[in-house]
Amino acid sequence: MTHLRLIFIALFILSLAPERSLAGQVQEILECLEESLTVDHDFSAKMVMVEEKAGQGKKKHELVYYRRDSDDSFLLVATYPSTKKGNGYLRVGDNFWVYRRNTRSFQHVNRDESVSGTNMKLETFEKKKLTELYRSDKTKNGRDLIYKDRLGDIPVYKFILYAKVKDVAYPKQIMWVRRDNFLPLKIEYFSVSGTHMLTSLYLKYTKIKGRYFWIKLLNIDEFEKGNKTVADISGISLAPLDDVIFTKPYLENLSN
Repeated sequence: MTHLRLIFIALFILSLAPERSLAGQVQEILECLEESLTVDHDFSAKMVMVEEKAGQGKKKHELVYYRRDSDDSFLLVATYPSTKKGNGYLRVGDNFWVYRRNTRSFQHVNRDESVSGTNMKLETFEKKKLTELYRSDKTKNGRDLIYKDRLGDIPVYKFILYAKVKDVAYPKQIMWVRRDNFLPLKIEYFSVSGTHMLTSLYLKYTKIKGRYFWIKLLNIDEFEKGNKTVADISGISLAPLDDVIFTKPYLENLSN
């Protein structure tokens, strides 16, 4: 084997080696990520989800999205189609509820509940809590496993997270985040058995008052091929929200 070939192999192996610098530690990356995505102000917006299922065409869903990270609350209220208008998803503290207008009833659910029957999960819309819910993949000596990679022309870090709690949509995820600002660009989700279930692509962010908001997200179903959902957020407002919005009576009154 030539020296040139040996050098090439060595460089290739080094390119796969985990990044060891302090800035590359997963815990620090997740902390920066959470800070940059945490909303310091009340937040409201319109959201349109276009769901596509193989052989069934497309379905459009419209919702109003309210969020208050200071007390970990959010509310999603369906406005379209008419068959789902008034249905809602409420989170206050550690509790999640789904409200169904036709039965005027609340059901306690987990963050893995789907939104309007799509492959968007409730945890997508809550305040980011990756440091609380997940741990990083580690080497035998306890160091974070993290790799340098690229998504197209964008330099990224790639690492694996495992759930520390049961109340998550998926127990394992592989995450690609930008190296410059640690914003997530791609996440692959896996079941307990290791089956690749879903891929999320964060296609567009906006920045308001120093914080980032994703405004276009594509979820690709990897288990049922051909199914996908695109969510677009628009009309973002940081105006203060009335406390009553994050209550069950508010949702019930919308049905009157």
